[in-house]
Amino acid sequence: MVDDNELDMLRNIPTPVPSGEAKARALAAAMAAYDLEKNPTATQGLAKTDRLTERARKLWRDVMQKKLIAAPALAGLVALPFAGYATFYLMEGSPFNFGADQEVAQAPVMRSKEAPASTLKKADAERREATTELLAAAPAKPEARAASEEAVMNEAAPVGGSAPAPMADAVASSRMPTLMAQPQIAPSDMPMPPQAENRDRVEEFKTNPVRSALEDPVSTFSIDVDTASYSFVRRSLKEGLLPQADTVRVEEMINYFPYDWKGPEQASVPFNTTVSVMPTPWNEHTKLMHVAIKGYDVKPAEQLKANLVFLIDVSGSMDEPDKLPLLRSAFRLLVGKLNPDDTVSIVTYAGNAGTVLEPTKASERAKILQAIDTLTPGGSTAGEAGIREAYRLAQSSFVKDGVNRVMLATDGDFNVGQSDDDDLKRLIEEKRQSGVFLSVFGFGRGNLNDQMMQTIAQNGNGTAAYIDTLAEAEKVLVQDASSTLFPIAKDVKIQVEFNPSAVAEYRLIGYETRALNREDFNNDRVDAGEIGSGHSVTAIYELTPKDSRTLAMDPLRYGQASTSNGGVADADEYAFVKIRYKAPDGDVSKLITTPVTKANEVSSFDAAGADQRFSVAVAAFGQKLRDEDATDKLGFDRIAEIASAARGADPYGYRAEFLSLVRLASSLQGSKP
Repeated sequence: MVDDNELDMLRNIPTPVPSGEAKARALAAAMAAYDLEKNPTATQGLAKTDRLTERARKLWRDVMQKKLIAAPALAGLVALPFAGYATFYLMEGSPFNFGADQEVAQAPVMRSKEAPASTLKKADAERREATTELLAAAPAKPEARAASEEAVMNEAAPVGGSAPAPMADAVASSRMPTLMAQPQIAPSDMPMPPQAENRDRVEEFKTNPVRSALEDPVSTFSIDVDTASYSFVRRSLKEGLLPQADTVRVEEMINYFPYDWKGPEQASVPFNTTVSVMPTPWNEHTKLMHVAIKGYDVKPAEQLKANLVFLIDVSGSMDEPDKLPLLRSAFRLLVGKLNPDDTVSIVTYAGNAGTVLEPTKASERAKILQAIDTLTPGGSTAGEAGIREAYRLAQSSFVKDGVNRVMLATDGDFNVGQSDDDDLKRLIEEKRQSGVFLSVFGFGRGNLNDQMMQTIAQNGNGTAAYIDTLAEAEKVLVQDASSTLFPIAKDVKIQVEFNPSAVAEYRLIGYETRALNREDFNNDRVDAGEIGSGHSVTAIYELTPKDSRTLAMDPLRYGQASTSNGGVADADEYAFVKIRYKAPDGDVSKLITTPVTKANEVSSFDAAGADQRFSVAVAAFGQKLRDEDATDKLGFDRIAEIASAARGADPYGYRAEFLSLVRLASSLQGSKP
């Protein structure tokens, strides 16, 4: 219990007079702070100036650093006038208007469930009490002073370190005098991240129409050994989506699968043609003419030396798991497939193009893999510069009588330099004259420029594939490495002339984006597709026989003109198939012809070979996904039935996977509203 007399004694003790030196120091510090406030030397926002609370603490430290001759209690009394002066100074510069400022700080917090009003009121009361205690008490020991300063420095820190940032800021502003209203953004007011925009670019095209054999008897197109469409369709279905119609190119779906067509016996004839005629499983009144081409399979001992340039997109858009990381894994697989004497170079492009690896022998596998592993994404996409640099490297290490190929891996997002498809087409056409082939590998979704990939692949003596999984990379770059890397023919064109005496109407299934004019067939300046070692190419026509009762078009009144010889030559033929091609290093085309007669016809669909029937099932599936009229009445169950019966040997499980995709499509189609 405290004695009242002792309290009276303390109350009556006169306040010691501070030394003149202490007063001078305090006055100098106060005047310096005043001059800095009234006469700033730097433009607002550029100079680093202390906040008012920080200046108050510095002033406090300057005063208390003076060694006082009085006892600790007397020292507190000596410092009290200066603490009062500092408080008056702060209030003069920015008054403690608790009501107005507290309302600004509370506004966003009131929208937060974690900070009710009662919590803020309690914090405000604690702040007032803490402020009074700090101004009334003088620290007796350096340790106590350091603890006080640390407490002030940590005033705004969230309790426990786990409070949300907006909540912590609001509580901090309620604990300390509000010197400046700081607008807060409540979580509900924060802008939501934009939805990912699907920027996939796919070429739009219309399904081939039915044509009259009398009016338009000739069909001409470039072969297509690309497989990108099938992979894209597969990914869509596995993600629970029916594919967009224009992503379904039926010929690429058919040609995705390996077939055991009969190939040529020797390399002097690059490929062999097998034609079959069979009933149509989706229309009893029509027939299918199935044209199968098999390329010569180059033996490993006969493989030419390869000069490869990996042109890799490392732009910012490639920074996704199914893009650059998958790309690195894919190209590691390819490197393991190369012969020791093959050459590899690596060019990357983002904001600009750069050479990561100069031409290096495949025997230096570790060096090549290290260069691949160090690839990182970032920047815009300067595809044009990358293409030019890749072709320059390919030409610098050109292998005469060998394989020279640029292998472009990208999501197709060209946005620096020549980014227009027509400009890129002209650039590729110019570079293909150098004898360097081009392969394009697409990665990822949401930013895939399939249209650009098709454009440069078709005009660069190249092929296009879409890699969505490591298993697909293994198929394209390992299992199909020979056909991917080693061309056996280029500028391969097909022209079919139908006999109006046997065929009334026809339509080509697929190849809409590869159509050529009739006169292009004999023009060696017109570019067309390439065929690689062992490649299988299939084209299917649906024919309406002359005597069919279900013609899509009415016959012409004056269409049957008589001939001088009293009949039509070769009247027993359905059609005449012509194929033009060039050698990989040639400039003049050669011609192969095959007549299609009754001898090519089978009596029933089931009598056709397993590969023929499976390819027809794939053709039906592609048309069904495109919602074409021809297969409107054909169900997915019937497609699965045909494919299952013709599955045959399936060492890699591709056909089994196809059956699962048919079932997925059937389920998704059935769930449509």
